[in-house]
Amino acid sequence: MKIIIGIPAFNEEKNIGPIVAKLKKKYDQVIVCDDGSSDMTETIASSLGAHVVKHDKNLGYGSAIKTIFNEAGKLEGDVLVTFDADGQHLISEIDSVLQPIFENKADIVIGSRFLGETKDLPRYRKIGIKTITGLTNVMTGSKITDSQSGFRAYTKKVLKEISPTESGMGISTEILIKASKKEMRIVEVPITISYENNTHSQEPISHGTSVIMSTIKHVAIERPLLYYGVSGLSFLIVGLIFGAWTLQIYSEERVVITNIALVGIGGVILGTILLISGTILYSIVSVVREKR
Repeated sequence: MKIIIGIPAFNEEKNIGPIVAKLKKKYDQVIVCDDGSSDMTETIASSLGAHVVKHDKNLGYGSAIKTIFNEAGKLEGDVLVTFDADGQHLISEIDSVLQPIFENKADIVIGSRFLGETKDLPRYRKIGIKTITGLTNVMTGSKITDSQSGFRAYTKKVLKEISPTESGMGISTEILIKASKKEMRIVEVPITISYENNTHSQEPISHGTSVIMSTIKHVAIERPLLYYGVSGLSFLIVGLIFGAWTLQIYSEERVVITNIALVGIGGVILGTILLISGTILYSIVSVVREKR
């Protein structure tokens, strides 16, 4: 079985050398996507035998993963393992992540930080990861503990059938949503990770916003009736309440409170538009799925 290790990297000249050197001793192919680095990341990785693809500018984590997916497909690997370049992941645990695939128990394996030992994980990051994972589980119907882990293994089936589109951090969630839709098997295994002395991470608010917006987008695409229907029904209920309130005041005092009336009218109109839009989009999506 041909194993490919894919590493997204941005300005990782301090870490990339030892990682590539150790990986090349054991695995068939190492792909490094240099996402527009301004340092020696590309040169170091290439000199150690990695297959390097460099972006002209920094396009984001998602773009790097997409490039790795494409390159792994061209190299006809049986399994792709994505592995961070910052030194937090242990190379010795790659075999553990691969094991469920070797045993034909999974299509995607996630190395979970919350099933294993995680040192020095900032509290705000833990809360953010748990929140995003909860949203992902609602979308996928899964019971994943760490939807944002970059330490994963994908089978050839996943590489062929899933085409990620996100450029940012939301790609981790996007892949899981699409895999769930295709009823692929997703398994988690524990990994050990340390955040001690680590300064190379995306700003947490930007990361969280990217993932949440990505999730909302996929909810709107995959489940338009739920997304627009719930929103529309909420606006409609608010509009009807304020409308009834306006009528009550008018019947008692013969006075129309403009602000209350406008909220009522606006809520009813917006709610109706959203409900109609949700119904139309649901019908379109259903027709497209049937044709597929």
